[in-house]
Amino acid sequence: MKKIDKLFVANRGEIAIRICRAASELGIRTIAVYTYEDRYSLHRYKADEAYQIGKQDEPLKPYIEVETIINAALAAGADAIHPGYGFLSENVELARRCKETGIIFIGPEPEVMEQLGDKMAAKILARKAGIPLIEDSRIDLNNPETALSEARRIGFPVMVKAAAGGGGRGMRVVREESNLIASFTEAKSEAKKAFGDDTVFLEKYIENPKHIEVQIMGDNYGNIIHLYERDCSVQRRFQKVVEVAPAPRLPQDVKDKLYQYALRIATEVNYNNVGTIEFLVDKEMNIYFIEVNPRIQVEHTITEEITKIDIVRSQILIARGHRLSDPEIFITRQEDVTVRGFAIQCRITTEDPGNNFKPDFGTIITYRNAAGFGIRLDEGSSYTGMRISPFFDSLLVKVSASGRTLKGTSMRLNRALREFRIRGVKTNIGFLENVISNPVFLRGEATVNFIENHPELLNFPTPQNRAGKLLRYLANVSVNGHPEVPYPDHKKVFRTPVLPDADFSKPIPDGSKQKLTELGPEGLAKWLKSQKSILYTDTTLRDAHQSLLATRMRTHDMVAVTERFARLHPQTFSLECWGGATFDVALRFLHECPWERLRQLRKAAPNILLQMLLRGSNAVGYKAYPDNLVESFVEKAWETGVDVFRIFDSLNILAEMKVSIDAVRNRTGGIAEASICYTGDMLDPARQKFSLSYYLDLARRIEDAGAHILGIKDMAGLLKPQAAEILVGRLKETLTIPIHLHTHDTSSIQSATYLKAIEAGVDVIDLCMASLSGLTSQPNFNSVVAMMQHHERNLPYDLGSLNTFSNYWEDVRELYYPFESDLKAGTAQVFEHEIPGGQYSNLRPQARALGLEDRFEVIKKNYQVANKMFGDIVKVTPSSKIVGDFALFLTTSNLTEEDVYAKGESLSFPESVVGFFRGEIGTPESGFPEKLQKIILNGRQPLNGRSNSGLAPLDLNQAYDEFTKRFGADKEFTDFLSYQMYQKVYEEFHAHISEFGMVEKLPTRSFFYGLEEGEEITVAISPGKNLIIRLLEVSGRVDENGNRNVIFELNGQLRQVLIKDQKFKPTRIPNAKAVSPGHMGSPLQGKLSALLVKEGDSVKAKTPLFVIEAMKMETVVTALKDGVISSIHLKQGAMVEHDDLVLELV
Repeated sequence: MKKIDKLFVANRGEIAIRICRAASELGIRTIAVYTYEDRYSLHRYKADEAYQIGKQDEPLKPYIEVETIINAALAAGADAIHPGYGFLSENVELARRCKETGIIFIGPEPEVMEQLGDKMAAKILARKAGIPLIEDSRIDLNNPETALSEARRIGFPVMVKAAAGGGGRGMRVVREESNLIASFTEAKSEAKKAFGDDTVFLEKYIENPKHIEVQIMGDNYGNIIHLYERDCSVQRRFQKVVEVAPAPRLPQDVKDKLYQYALRIATEVNYNNVGTIEFLVDKEMNIYFIEVNPRIQVEHTITEEITKIDIVRSQILIARGHRLSDPEIFITRQEDVTVRGFAIQCRITTEDPGNNFKPDFGTIITYRNAAGFGIRLDEGSSYTGMRISPFFDSLLVKVSASGRTLKGTSMRLNRALREFRIRGVKTNIGFLENVISNPVFLRGEATVNFIENHPELLNFPTPQNRAGKLLRYLANVSVNGHPEVPYPDHKKVFRTPVLPDADFSKPIPDGSKQKLTELGPEGLAKWLKSQKSILYTDTTLRDAHQSLLATRMRTHDMVAVTERFARLHPQTFSLECWGGATFDVALRFLHECPWERLRQLRKAAPNILLQMLLRGSNAVGYKAYPDNLVESFVEKAWETGVDVFRIFDSLNILAEMKVSIDAVRNRTGGIAEASICYTGDMLDPARQKFSLSYYLDLARRIEDAGAHILGIKDMAGLLKPQAAEILVGRLKETLTIPIHLHTHDTSSIQSATYLKAIEAGVDVIDLCMASLSGLTSQPNFNSVVAMMQHHERNLPYDLGSLNTFSNYWEDVRELYYPFESDLKAGTAQVFEHEIPGGQYSNLRPQARALGLEDRFEVIKKNYQVANKMFGDIVKVTPSSKIVGDFALFLTTSNLTEEDVYAKGESLSFPESVVGFFRGEIGTPESGFPEKLQKIILNGRQPLNGRSNSGLAPLDLNQAYDEFTKRFGADKEFTDFLSYQMYQKVYEEFHAHISEFGMVEKLPTRSFFYGLEEGEEITVAISPGKNLIIRLLEVSGRVDENGNRNVIFELNGQLRQVLIKDQKFKPTRIPNAKAVSPGHMGSPLQGKLSALLVKEGDSVKAKTPLFVIEAMKMETVVTALKDGVISSIHLKQGAMVEHDDLVLELV
């Protein structure tokens, strides 16, 4: 026996680890080598000794240099070298040098490799042995012209193949003559880099065959057996993706021929050690010899699983001198090798199937593998924190499953694939799941064109990566702060909100929602009008926080308390919770879906009517939309949970409300609460534009239009007590429908207004929880309940319970302190500037963003000026916002009213103002001030009729199809409606959730302020799935790209996230990008391994320009047109990112 005490592994990654383990079982000491680029690979740690080879700037080359390997082995005192697969495994020179230097080569003898390792030599041998062959080239292909001549003789399509390699390296299918030279050049270059030999040959390309290989094993004494076959037909770019052993559905007589041919060619050369004989089998079951791979194969694992023979250990034992029949191997005859069941192997790679399988690089930030009965993993460097290099193969881990049946084995493998969690780099796992669950695969009918012929394999859900995205968000906020909170108070101490107690053991009591279901909208309106008691709408979930906190309240804080309120206060008429600015802000600033908010609130409060604010023709937007889009929006809002549609027009134009009223009546079972917007002072003889008769006439027309309830929207809190008494009293005399009053308490007197309205017969009033009441919000729910306790129209409430809800909201409100309007007390100024409550709270952040916060008083005065210049209009969103935009414009530009009239033609007015004077949100009943309109429009023509009269109906089905093609097939119609309302905002929202995920699941404190070091939170991402997140450290060091490392503990495991610190400029300047016609950019990340042209060269279309090397694969970029190379931006050898500009072609 030959002595092998120290085994040198001339490879890397998972096969190096596999060899080390087999040697360790035999008591053999192992030696690994690695390049500088590969210094963190795990194979170096699995060996007993490990040595760096090559220079630091040589990531791959040393692995394929024979003398480098030999010298390293001699220096380490190795007795034997195992080459693994790939690299030098088929290099006869390595085998020969081992023999010359007295090192045992674990593989066939050099003479055997010489005959079989070279693909062309192997074909000569096969022909001699009488084995069927594919027509191929018969002469050396020393240049492209010779290759072209041979290809014409063979006939297209042909395949260019590397003579010295395998694994898909140096292989190209060429179907047209015009592509041959580029493919020939590309294959030769790739073969040279992969195997150190650029010899290639051609062979006829057989369409749609099966790729079957037979595993052989022979000792040094003429004993050769086979270990049955593997079906390797599932391939991409000639690289095997999924392998099955044994081959299903292959007739036994065909299998027997394959074994016979394999043994015949092996016997012909007195084959020793292990190898694979590869064949194609066409649909007529004709067999064609392809090649011999005189080495271990990537997919040897599944043969081991079905035969229970350790192939790698057998390799070492054979090299030592053992016979197959020796006890250490114990194969005395062919019949000793039996097959049991099936085994399937998948190769998980860092490739992006959705982007033509481009290799992906980066750092693995999460790695969780699979295990369990019948699952085997062969892993290389797969661990959290591992950096995937562009210089090596994209293989991460081989997953092999075994079982009694093909279907059962596939199901087991599918389960294992689903268990994997790999984040930080893209993988092909979803694609593999599709492959092994495809009916064609499960029937055993896959051929080499299986992937190409089944594009549906590329349709799979994108990994959610929910935890990883949330960590990235938290890391970003912890490093850079929240963009909405530029000046956080780091000393601020927050109290933990305490939820009121509720009994969840009993059903939720019936309430107004059940009344609507029982009576219908008309019946409910009659019931409401018949009630002696005053009823209340709670606006805490919408207008209260819109008015006080710039609409920044998050769903997280609302849903947490809503069911408790519904259980304890079912007598509440409605919960105003949706529509208006909350829709826009949810998408734009809170990055959460408003429809999902509605769904969750509906589920939490199934017994109380849910109410929304609908802006007539504007729906929930700031402009007019086609009628059918508004109708569809109303219908979906009803289906999702809205019961009461408070419909208004910001200029009190009934025609703008009519479509929405009709949509509610005809397409839903909901309540149309059409509203008059109150402004001015109807009791002031000097301001009779909006007089009592004006409101009464409008109210009559609203009832005639089909409203179930009349709403009075006093958005600025201008309705004084005496006016309320008169207005409500006269409306009760005039109308047959109930009246619902809404106001804002900016002046601090609106509780008196409500009392007068109640005594005049109003049916419902809007209130909000005490801790979110007053100022620009609604009057105090708790206090009004107390005020009404001994009133004849009292509706009993548990005041103590209401106070516990107020306590909850008081603590929650503290979390939103950056969005407070800074109005400390009620103010009578509102009767001068008439700024609506919601507009007031949003105006200050706008002023802050423009650097005008110190001039807020001027802005308020200019709001008053703007309203006067506009003709004293109704001011409700969106008209109130337009007046605000004009006020900001006047303040920013230091303009007076006189300046506007004097300099108007030279001024650039805000787009919202121009749109207003064009009539984009309608035309005020009294028209526009002609002089100002002419100045602002500056030659543009105003619109006539309704604001959306010129808008054609939207083809909803076609538009929805286009939407899903752009944003994903998983998007619902409600998402499409969000996009139609706010297209740019939705695009930004979609981009945000794509990067950061479901941020609405985060606690509010973490959402706005990030985490402090050592802080731990629990995040419920779905029922029964909680993430426990702790921030451990934010690195004090910033790298050359301006990034900081943020370290978390996620469910007890370390996670690292790299975040760009916006305060630091990166020291590394990125390459320019290919953005214009004629710019030739890198199609993927990698190395610019070759520049094939120089500046000034004239090139034809399809001329090779440069080569990008990535993961041992080369991509040749060719010219898209005839032209001249005007400039080259990067040097050969440069590292490139996707779309980096390499050269320009003009």
